[in-house]
Amino acid sequence: MIVSWNWLKQYVPLDMPHAELETRLMMAGLNHEGTEDVAGDLAIDLEVTSNRPDCLGHLGVAREIAVLWQKPLSIPTAEPKADGPPVDDLVKVQIDCPGLCGRYTARVVRGVKIGPSPGWMTRRLRTIGLAPINNVVDISNYVLMECGQPLHTFDFGKLKGSQIIVREPKAGETIEAIDHHTYRLEPGMCIIADGEDPVAIGGVMGGAATEIADTTTDILVEAAEFDPLSIRHTARALNLHSDSSYRFERGIDSEGIDWASRRCCELILELAGGQLCEGVVDVGAPLAERKPIVLRLNQIERILGIPVPAEEVRKILADLGNVEIRAEAKQVEVIPPSWRRDLTREIDLIEEVARIHGYDEIPEDAGVPMVASTRRREDRVASKIRTVLTAAGYDEAVTLSTVDAETAATFSPWTDAEPLASRSPVLRGADRLRLSLVPSLLEARRTNEALSESRIELFEIAKVYLPRGKKLPDEQRMLGLCSGGSFEEVKGVIEAMLAAINPAVHWETADASFDLFSNGRCCRLLLDGQLLGILGELRPEGLKRFGLRHEATVAELNMALLVQMAQLIPTYTPLPAYPAVSRDLNLVVDERVRWADVAKTVAATSEPFFEELQYQDTYRDPERLGAGKKSLLMTLVLRGSEGTMTNEQADELRNRIVAACGRKHGAELRA
Repeated sequence: MIVSWNWLKQYVPLDMPHAELETRLMMAGLNHEGTEDVAGDLAIDLEVTSNRPDCLGHLGVAREIAVLWQKPLSIPTAEPKADGPPVDDLVKVQIDCPGLCGRYTARVVRGVKIGPSPGWMTRRLRTIGLAPINNVVDISNYVLMECGQPLHTFDFGKLKGSQIIVREPKAGETIEAIDHHTYRLEPGMCIIADGEDPVAIGGVMGGAATEIADTTTDILVEAAEFDPLSIRHTARALNLHSDSSYRFERGIDSEGIDWASRRCCELILELAGGQLCEGVVDVGAPLAERKPIVLRLNQIERILGIPVPAEEVRKILADLGNVEIRAEAKQVEVIPPSWRRDLTREIDLIEEVARIHGYDEIPEDAGVPMVASTRRREDRVASKIRTVLTAAGYDEAVTLSTVDAETAATFSPWTDAEPLASRSPVLRGADRLRLSLVPSLLEARRTNEALSESRIELFEIAKVYLPRGKKLPDEQRMLGLCSGGSFEEVKGVIEAMLAAINPAVHWETADASFDLFSNGRCCRLLLDGQLLGILGELRPEGLKRFGLRHEATVAELNMALLVQMAQLIPTYTPLPAYPAVSRDLNLVVDERVRWADVAKTVAATSEPFFEELQYQDTYRDPERLGAGKKSLLMTLVLRGSEGTMTNEQADELRNRIVAACGRKHGAELRA
């Protein structure tokens, strides 16, 4: 935001050196970017953060100066004389999209004379980088830069039907804006139309068909409030940004709309003549009431480390425009001004007291008691996951949320819908919101392989975006793994991670089939019947698709289920009182029999003595075992809770296990 020194002097006395002004404003939150001499005036460039749109006008900056230096603030009264016919008889306004435009006001000035602006106005506009056009257009720009409220002036004689309709575009509608480029309008945008056609892109730019020309005599003055998100979407979609859209995106002062409209009409009457019609057309929702905020005075010293006298606190808040509704010995209750939307909590008021009182008044060694905030359950689970995965040699990756259409189609375990397309790609071609983390991690693996990295073990905790028709996408948080290890190795890492989250959790695997993975090297992970995730080893075609030279195994798990099943409170379990007994099993089964099914049978048959089943190896030899056969070697650990198991008991239990596996899986004990 560039402000003019001479312009600021209209509202507040500036009897301090400009360097002092710049430094003090910087210490109060308006960072100084630079100052330039422009034809005897000073153009001061201030960085205005997104939470302070009230300082996107000279009056807002002047208000800050008045509070910091305790100077009187002069705000124009904006009371134009209205002696024309009622405006309601001349123009009708209707809002068909209240979600996009909350309020629209219109005033009409007839009989104006278009011409050049006076020297004082053109000099101020040039100082802040605006080129003068004509008196009426310059006035709307002047008021915008004065108070931060965007305005638009229409040639009233060119409005068909003498009406304003605020609506969404119809299919195929276009508009030629005042920059003389034609823009294709899309649903979700807000347009200003007359009785037939669009005449402005609401909150962004006016249309060429109704712009002020030398022949204009009657003017309609628009002052409105548009939805910030809609304006941001429209400006980006059309690649059309303006001083108006910049301010609407950040939010304007709802109570200042009428003042800006009156101020504009006042200057038009003064500089262009004409007759102001009586009244104003004001359509839309009523102004929302501001909620009061309670400031506990003892919190100031607790947070800032220094005491600030109660009377000074009350004066600072009042000078900033807060209305005090109750003051007690221990607390103050105020209603923040309409132009300060960022003031909603007690801590916001404490920050205001700190910056006006002066951050430099707080000693460097001031003691501020700090207490760590409570972490969310999701964050605590994610921390446990990171601990296990980093201990297993994985590095955390951060990848983009968008991929190209071809990459998005390679793997989508959570939905069959087409990915959502973004109108503003982060990278060229990457215009699809991802449906899975796996393709992004595989792309990261390819990049690391190209750089000759010897070990590439990656994981990422991030969101995927699952389409839901016309609604906003379902943003689900996922855990993605990408490893150069085998299917069994990655499955082991997942087992360790689940055990760290909840040692008592019971989960199982089920068959799965994806084009990306090799047959028999892919499975679904189930938790109480729900899909927890997918694990798979890439087939040669999958490796080729991502340009990978070495084997890769990937997995993706639903973080919501991981958070749900987590046991975050440690539970004490007494140490075993009796020694364990182990038995090796070597079972020959058909190739189609899964290890997980055999393990499940072994565990169920050996209850209540079962403690652990350790997978050792899989052996294949058609000559010794037979065609289509494999041998599963495992170690079974047994332990009794009421006494030491004897060898006879362990052998008997082993025989029962072999028999059960024979019945269910056709297994035979290898000789």
